[in-house]
Amino acid sequence: MQTSVNIRALYKPVQPSAAHAGAPVHYQELLPDSLLLDYIYCYWELKTTSSLESALQYRVVADGCIDIFFDINNTSDSSIMGFCKTHTQFPLDGRFHYVGIRFLPTIFPQLFRVNAAALSGRVEQLDAITPPLAAFIRSRVHGALGMVGIQQLLDNYFVKMLIKAPVQTDNRLNEAMAIILKSCGMLHTGKHLDTGVSPRQLRRLFELYIGDTPKVFSKIVRFQHALRLASSASNLRTDKPFFNCGYYDQAHFIKDFKQMYGATPSQAFRK
Repeated sequence: MQTSVNIRALYKPVQPSAAHAGAPVHYQELLPDSLLLDYIYCYWELKTTSSLESALQYRVVADGCIDIFFDINNTSDSSIMGFCKTHTQFPLDGRFHYVGIRFLPTIFPQLFRVNAAALSGRVEQLDAITPPLAAFIRSRVHGALGMVGIQQLLDNYFVKMLIKAPVQTDNRLNEAMAIILKSCGMLHTGKHLDTGVSPRQLRRLFELYIGDTPKVFSKIVRFQHALRLASSASNLRTDKPFFNCGYYDQAHFIKDFKQMYGATPSQAFRK
């Protein structure tokens, strides 16, 4: 049960805005079963440790992934968030206990035979996209299991699913993905993605399995690479990571960063 390109080895999407200073919110990520490492990047948990005194604008940065999420206290209302090329904010208040499944790029559409472009930039009810999985979460997942119990339950579901219907990958897509990820998104997609298909065909493949064009996906990969380099505001001033990420000037870097993060680099990494 392995994909022909190891996306996990080449790409590690991060959500650095998960922790909100001063807010009683806990976030953690757990690895899936070893048989699922090529498919699911992580399971995640986001919960309040006490009731919020004021509404929280929870920010999700662009990472090229598709996520399923639900509140374990109301599993009848599970959702799916498609590929997003900008940051997204969710207003949260009171108490909540969300659990999510973050699929590596291309994986969810291949597993569930869904056109990723139909989900791009949107949050939809999971019942409308894949009713069997929504029904499984609704009937089997509950808070008494705890995070480890929920993880094991979901692991079993996806392992059985893959045994029954292995993922059939497209070599042309895999080759283009490998080129983009190995370059950290720093390439000219019109020149460097020579995979034996026309640019129009490749664009269709990316829209089907990623949710947008090779150019947009590369832009997000480059942004994610910048997140790992720009670890602090002082680093931004002294090391100028925008040069190491293929940007010609700082202004262009800041514009793209703010669009995908929701804050400037200096604001994001303020000590």
